[in-house]
Amino acid sequence: MRDLLYKNLTSADRSRRMISSSEVTDKEGVHSVVRRHFACMVRQVASPDVKKPDPYFYVLKERNTLQKRERFFCKVKGSLVAVNRGRFFLIVFMHTLTIQLTASEKLTGKTG
Repeated sequence: MRDLLYKNLTSADRSRRMISSSEVTDKEGVHSVVRRHFACMVRQVASPDVKKPDPYFYVLKERNTLQKRERFFCKVKGSLVAVNRGRFFLIVFMHTLTIQLTASEKLTGKTG
């Protein structure tokens, strides 16, 4: 079985956008949940020498063999300056990915 959820949200002035998806599957005794998020914000700046936020990268991996559970989390933040028709734009973005794997209840014998 596979369940998919997809959201695409854009602000009225189109300067902010968020896209997220979630996928839930049960396959071969493994229940997996994968969540992806992307957010970006665009604003016009006076010059390409604008102070940009520092890039950021974070990864976390957890494994719990007693509870038969694994989790992976990754977050990336960054920014760039783009030029369109002679105007400069600062684009700030963030990506996150979360993966959770657990033993299926059918396999472990748990109920409820």
